[in-house]
Amino acid sequence: MAETRVRIASVDPVWERICNEAEAAIRAEPLLGGLIHSGLLHHVSMERALAYRFSLKLASGEMSEQILREIADEAYATDAELGLAARADLVAVYDRDPACHRFLQPMLFFKGYQAVQAYRVGHWLWIAGRRDLAYFVQMRVSEVFGVDIHPAARVGRGIMIDHAHSIVIGETAVVGDNVSMLHSVTLGGTGKEDGDRHPKIGNGVLIGAGAKVLGNITVGHCSRIAAGSVVLQDVPPMTTVAGVPAKVVGEAGCAQPSVSMDQLIREHFDR
Repeated sequence: MAETRVRIASVDPVWERICNEAEAAIRAEPLLGGLIHSGLLHHVSMERALAYRFSLKLASGEMSEQILREIADEAYATDAELGLAARADLVAVYDRDPACHRFLQPMLFFKGYQAVQAYRVGHWLWIAGRRDLAYFVQMRVSEVFGVDIHPAARVGRGIMIDHAHSIVIGETAVVGDNVSMLHSVTLGGTGKEDGDRHPKIGNGVLIGAGAKVLGNITVGHCSRIAAGSVVLQDVPPMTTVAGVPAKVVGEAGCAQPSVSMDQLIREHFDR
């Protein structure tokens, strides 16, 4: 076993760390042994563990766990980007969420992380032209996790959605890399218009709880959107916007808002 662990660590240190944490968790709480073995240690790779979690969570009377497992296994085997994005997302959650102390927590317990990984499988189905299956995944992710991401939306790597309740991301939305958002965020449209109608979020953006970003607008890289804001116009890069409707209230305050997770609007309060 030790030799196997060394081989795994040489190619996948993230999965190696998850397995080590899983073994420690069982020693600390033996009653979780069955859950942790079936969810993590039983699998030879992170991709297999994610496929298992996908099928376990999204199965219903309409779609069996076995069929969903086959779909997810095919997705991860076909597209290596899914596994890479999953690792980047996991590290992002660990780095940015003060409630996350181990890599295994998002894998087993955090619905924001699990919902994003399920969306990624749905997006893979959408790109492959399997639209009805993609819609089924969207429906089940919404029902199970309270996160509604259209499978056509494009979402980058290193995504952290904290708490993740009532997240809505529309069909033509684009989310860049290393974006952080909190619960009740909406990236939506402004009415019944068709076509390209949803926001484009740049890299490194922080979106506060309850913020609504509406319409085919651009949120510049490394900017901050204050909690409860309603954003209806383009946001310049490296700025902070707040209010209803949102207005620029100052600079972003740091180079990487999505990483620092600093949501205080000091520029506004100091006036």
